[in-house]
Amino acid sequence: MAERLFTRPTEPARPPRVARHGRARRVVPPPSWTVLGMLLVVLAGVLFVGAYANAAFVPDRQHTDHGQTRVPADVVDGGPILTAADGDVRSYRLPARTLALTFDDGPDPTWTPEILRVLAKYDVPATFFVMGSQVARHPGLVRDMVVAGHEIGVHTFTHPDLATLPGWRRRLEYAQTQLALASAAGVEATLVRFPYSSFANAIDDHDWPLVTEAGDLGYLTVLNDTDSLDWERPGVDRVVANAVPPGYSGAITLWHDAGGDRAQTVAALDRYIPLMKERGYRFTTVTEGLNLALAAAGIDQRAVANPPASGADRWRGTILAWAVRGADATLGLFGILFVVVGVLTIGRTVMLFVLALRHARRRRSRTWAWGPPVTDPVSVVVPAYNEKEGIAAAVRSLAGGDHPGGIEVIVVDDGSTDGTADIVDALGLSNVRVVRKPNGGKSSALNTGVALARHDLIVMVDGDTVLERDSVRRLVQPFADPQVGAVAGNVKVGNRTSLIAKWQHIEYVIGFNLDRRLYETLRCMSTVPGAIGAFRRQALRYAGGVSDDTLAEDTDITMAVGRAGWKVVYEETARAWTEAPATMGQLWKQRYRWSYGTMQAMWKHRRSLLDQGASGRYTRRCLLFLSLFGVLLPLMAPVIDLLAIYGLFFLDRTATAIAWLVMLGVQFLTAAVAFRLDREKLGVLWVLPLQQFVYRQLMYLVLLQSVVTALTGGRLGWQKLRRTGLEPAVSSGNG
Repeated sequence: MAERLFTRPTEPARPPRVARHGRARRVVPPPSWTVLGMLLVVLAGVLFVGAYANAAFVPDRQHTDHGQTRVPADVVDGGPILTAADGDVRSYRLPARTLALTFDDGPDPTWTPEILRVLAKYDVPATFFVMGSQVARHPGLVRDMVVAGHEIGVHTFTHPDLATLPGWRRRLEYAQTQLALASAAGVEATLVRFPYSSFANAIDDHDWPLVTEAGDLGYLTVLNDTDSLDWERPGVDRVVANAVPPGYSGAITLWHDAGGDRAQTVAALDRYIPLMKERGYRFTTVTEGLNLALAAAGIDQRAVANPPASGADRWRGTILAWAVRGADATLGLFGILFVVVGVLTIGRTVMLFVLALRHARRRRSRTWAWGPPVTDPVSVVVPAYNEKEGIAAAVRSLAGGDHPGGIEVIVVDDGSTDGTADIVDALGLSNVRVVRKPNGGKSSALNTGVALARHDLIVMVDGDTVLERDSVRRLVQPFADPQVGAVAGNVKVGNRTSLIAKWQHIEYVIGFNLDRRLYETLRCMSTVPGAIGAFRRQALRYAGGVSDDTLAEDTDITMAVGRAGWKVVYEETARAWTEAPATMGQLWKQRYRWSYGTMQAMWKHRRSLLDQGASGRYTRRCLLFLSLFGVLLPLMAPVIDLLAIYGLFFLDRTATAIAWLVMLGVQFLTAAVAFRLDREKLGVLWVLPLQQFVYRQLMYLVLLQSVVTALTGGRLGWQKLRRTGLEPAVSSGNG
């Protein structure tokens, strides 16, 4: 076995890798911030369209009369149809025994078809004042209205209070609704009804400029004579009574086909129409009623209801409709993802609290022990490539370990060009050997060290890692259980001075060490960290040695050991201090390699999902948790941030802020538990809120690019990090 491991074919990992068959593998370029920026701009545009099209509104209500000063008296005392173009103001009423049914706020996919059914039942035309955003969403309903002979009017695009908007916004509200109508039914509208409008005698100086502006734009402003008040849902009898005009006067009646439950409206119409027909009323559209009024007044002029729209407006309207429906679909998808993320987050948190705490209680029990003390000698393998900054401190910490069976340290210099091997030789430590070999990658160096190791308990430690004096002794104690094949140690961030390092420190304690407690309990540990891990030689033999098939050789070998039926456990008291990346660029490189390599390992071991026995059980659990919490949850987690930003701008800011603070509170609670279990000081958690705004987003992007790399078949280089070396004092405690 030793000979096979030593002579295992390898491929160079540093610098860029080459395939075994001599064919160069593509190295993925760094992330394109231009492309990312463009995607963010597009996403922001989609969310803005969604926010605009989903603007909330209050159902129509009677407008408060503030008193009239500049409003002409014949308007205040006139009818509900107003023309005010070029200063020529006129108002009209419908003739006696003439009714126009008008419906606001639609179309609605639930209630508009019901109302159309009642109108068709009695062969009655109506006028629908539609919202452009709803027309874009439900164009088929508008086409049905036009085909059935009903009239369409403008009720703005998003139902705002027009008097509070600047002129350009008002014109945009009208124009966008016209484009939506052009796309949906190929028509234009000449009628407009303002949101929250009421009777003619309620028009005041607040509203009058809207009327004159609409007239200059070519619109007829339509108010109403009788309001059914169906939006209040006072009961069917009350709705019918409200809509009956006094005497036998003509009237434009106000109803709603959207904006809430309209069951009373449908039932009231089914009684109102035959009732008014029995009283001798005829039903018309608003334009038809206006033409009757013009004819009765002897005016030789006819209004046109819905003239055809131009081809250009139809195309522009189609693009608008696509934008609205696309934004709706995006927001709907985000809503689903938000629920999924919430369920996964809560599920993971509950499991961490229940299982990780149970793991900690069991370990701290006075009766807990792995078995008799393990005193067998240990071989420590240190793969080293250009580690001159930290190799001396790392080797000294290993050679000075207090394991009673003795420690041999094998430093495998993997073609270093910075004198790493010479630094180790100069230490003159009797239990340290240096092996020089051509560069072949980390897996090649590890296999070389294992092959040369004299003992059956193998500890693997990175060349930039400093161990505490008792770490090796504590790390190998789980081997008292003959079923244990590998042990993960407790990796600590040594350089905690910078903000980036503090964030990583929090991540190590919560995301790595707390998770390992959970995964040991579930028998699905996926990674024995390269910084500090121990293996039985027999387990390595069963697993086939350390493979160079992936960039995450630690995950790959751990999964192979787990599939072979060995237990993989976590020993939190065996601490190792590593140097975390100090810049965003270095952090990106490291995490990019980790996440991409993990996906490679998952793909490599996928076929064992169908295995029987221990291999299948381990793989199904391991890949399930890695897929859900290592890939799917981080990929979808940005939805939380996007919806938080969206909510602050377009939804209830207080509710959004409270929801975000609750999420942060859950993270604080999880962090506090993890830090207490790891005996870490809580003071560093003051940077946790800041982590939400920079660090998390970087991790999202890293994982996203890793997924893109995997899907496109790219090949990632080793991404060697720059090291500055840990201070020896770091290894002295657990501060």
